[in-house]
Amino acid sequence: MMPRPRFPLAAALLIVAVVLIASCAANPVTGRQDFMLISEPEEIEMGKKVDASVTREYGLYNDPRLTAYVADMGRRLGRLSHRPQLDYSVKVLDSPVVNAFAAPGGYLFFTRGILATLNSEAELAGVMGHEIGHVTARHSAQQLSKAQVAQIGLIIPQVLGVPLLSSLAQVGMGLFFMKYSRDNEREADSLSVEYATKAGYDASQMAGFFETLQRMNPQSDKSGMPAWFSTHPSPEDREQAIKTQAQQVQRQMGLTRPRIEREAYLRAIDGIVYGQDPREGYAEGGMYYHPAMRIQFPVPADWKVNDTPTAVQMANREKSAVILFTGAQGKSPEEAARTFVSKTRARVIQSQPARVGGFAAYRLVADVQSGGSTIRTLTYFIRKGDGLYSFTGFSTQKNFPQHENLFENTLSRFAELTDARRINVQPDRVRVRRTARADTLGNALRSLGVPENKIKETALLNGGAPEEPVPPHTLLKVIERVR
Repeated sequence: MMPRPRFPLAAALLIVAVVLIASCAANPVTGRQDFMLISEPEEIEMGKKVDASVTREYGLYNDPRLTAYVADMGRRLGRLSHRPQLDYSVKVLDSPVVNAFAAPGGYLFFTRGILATLNSEAELAGVMGHEIGHVTARHSAQQLSKAQVAQIGLIIPQVLGVPLLSSLAQVGMGLFFMKYSRDNEREADSLSVEYATKAGYDASQMAGFFETLQRMNPQSDKSGMPAWFSTHPSPEDREQAIKTQAQQVQRQMGLTRPRIEREAYLRAIDGIVYGQDPREGYAEGGMYYHPAMRIQFPVPADWKVNDTPTAVQMANREKSAVILFTGAQGKSPEEAARTFVSKTRARVIQSQPARVGGFAAYRLVADVQSGGSTIRTLTYFIRKGDGLYSFTGFSTQKNFPQHENLFENTLSRFAELTDARRINVQPDRVRVRRTARADTLGNALRSLGVPENKIKETALLNGGAPEEPVPPHTLLKVIERVR
């Protein structure tokens, strides 16, 4: 009798070989044959999914005029790129972190934090061109393709005729926050210089922006979005390389008067929210307040608050206990509890109707299996107006007793926010002011009312240092602080 073929190993190796040979495509920028498992239609479809996920997680900044201004730059540069056929989409995210990133297929994201940090249209064109460069050179698509090589289960459907996109349905945003390689960054920088120069801008201004970022060293914000250098590692001699390339490309294109458009840009961002926006929730004095939702609840002493558009998470220093506030599913608190039990396959220990802060609620204590261990949860499902919320404290079954009283005291003190001072709180904003005379940047900022302890920070926000000279009648950014 003939031996049974060892299909799993032999076929898998054959499939990998076929994929490696067949899955090459011409790079739109270089013309070289690159390893690529993802077609352009799949790139676009994947970008749509990332767009929806990013928008849901971080929220859009509500300023139609500024959004249109930034989107117009994206469309103009996109038409000058190596993939002008793509329908470039630009979103402004409501996050204070300084970052911009791209998803496959032409989906670009700029935070209000990076827009507040830029100082001219030329800098915006540089950063925008950089992100478009990642798209045109298919850097994200290449990363995704390489990531699949080790995952035979994803390659097999592709070879058997199943669209790869279906295999990538579970890809999360985290993959698109992966670091690019320094070679990718150099190529995106070079493409940015080309695209910005084609649009008539001084591409060397991007080098100054990167120098400013190096001095600022921006960090991730409390929602967990990484900052620029977390996703865009800086190549060696980046700034000098950009300046040299910009001069070369300007000579090649005959651009003798490249545009910077500093004042036009500053006018466009005048009034942009700076830092965390308290209207979307803030912790202060041991309490968490959400003015738009009109809710408040305590924050345990020394616990860290992580606030996103979809949830508020609080954790102790040891991370042995967590409290999570988020939306719930169902028509009533009791139905929300049943849905929770059904979806998590929880073992119910206690359950009964309750009232919290005057609102109808349902109290549930249950054990949930997670990663081989048992998590004990205490949840209040609360109905407030048209909203239904889940307010949960959880820790391991073993540690739950030591946290139970804290959970109960926190969750049961959920209440309606009625304090007008807390409801009407306003965010800090960038304001553009004109200097009266020539001076140093530091003195100019002092004359505009910037406190001494904020001079260095505000100078950096303007792309300079306090000792640098400033001509008369210069527009400068200052922060209008309201709290």
